[in-house]
Amino acid sequence: MSRRLLLSTPALLPVATAAQGFPDRPLRMIVPFPPGGAADFLGRVVGERMARGLSQPIPIENRSGAGGNIGTAAAAQAERDGQTLLLNGVPFALNRFLFATLPFDAERDFTPLGMIAVVPNIMVVPVSLPVNSVAEFIALARTRPMNYASIGNGTSLHLAGAQFSLATGLNLTHVPYRETSAANNDLMAGRVEVMFQTISAAAELVRGGRMKALAVTSAERAPGFGDVPTLREAGVDLVSVGWFGLFVPRGVAPDRVARLEAELLAAVRDEAVAARITGSGSIPRAMPGAEFSAFIAEEVRRLGDLVRAAGIRAD
Repeated sequence: MSRRLLLSTPALLPVATAAQGFPDRPLRMIVPFPPGGAADFLGRVVGERMARGLSQPIPIENRSGAGGNIGTAAAAQAERDGQTLLLNGVPFALNRFLFATLPFDAERDFTPLGMIAVVPNIMVVPVSLPVNSVAEFIALARTRPMNYASIGNGTSLHLAGAQFSLATGLNLTHVPYRETSAANNDLMAGRVEVMFQTISAAAELVRGGRMKALAVTSAERAPGFGDVPTLREAGVDLVSVGWFGLFVPRGVAPDRVARLEAELLAAVRDEAVAARITGSGSIPRAMPGAEFSAFIAEEVRRLGDLVRAAGIRAD
């Protein structure tokens, strides 16, 4: 028996050494959305904390376009070594219904590590638009054509605008942008009339008087915007929130997945990180990978029903 133990022990050493040695170089986090939005903010805040736990930097790569598909496809093609993380949200569950083909398969190509946060949106309009409430906006929109901006097809901004159009019976035209700053600038200039922007991307502009906030899309009023009603309080029976989490390409060794998941959950549960997330208008949600997978499956069902009911398209 002792001889058998002596023979088997060395065979276990490479596995243990590999587990202990990961990661041995910088990771990267692909964010398939523009800089300056909620996804970019959450990626940087959580990535900084994970980098300390992993003792390796995690630089952010913003690879936006096609409603998040460009960056997601890049992550799907990465090595299965755990060195590449993908931050994604609603488009991960929604885009399969919006696009005829995708250069990846969400379930086949990715393993969910965990959720980071739930992200309410805030309904904002130009200061020059002569409305100060949701009811006044709806009344004005019934008299003239209006556009709503988003930062891409399939994002929570697009989804909230489409749901608002459906709930109110308005014929708002979707105008997708590649950059958060470009969408904000066109709204402030009055070139688009409304946007359901993430709170983190609109907060300082609202507080600085450069755009007006009419409502938030969450079930309850948002932290830091207690004077802004929910859509339901404003008379529109609608709740529409985004969410974001981390993924790795499927096929990464289980011990590496477990290490990354543990560091992600530790980051979101860190009091300083949670405070920064809450301060941005989002809600921290440290959801483990298995639970996150079940959540995404339910989102796929719900969003598929919504796309069919609302006639949402990628164009």
